Amino acid sequence: MREPPSPCTRVCRIEPATGWCLGCRRTLEEIADWPMLSARGKAALLEKLEGRGPRSWPD
Repeated sequence: MREPPSPCTRVCRIEPATGWCLGCRRTLEEIADWPMLSARGKAALLEKLEGRGPRSWPD
C-alpha cells in the first residue's frame, strides 16, 4: 500500500468544543501519532476524518 499524504492544511488551531484542529480535523493525539501509523492506519484515519466535516485551508 502506498503511503497516504498528511491531511495537514497548515491551519493549526484546535476547536475547544470538539478538540479537533480547524485545518485537518484531527485531535492532538491523532496529529502526534501520524508519523508512527502504518500506511493502513493512516488510510483508516483519513476515512474517519471525512465524517468530521470540511477542512479549513489557509487564505
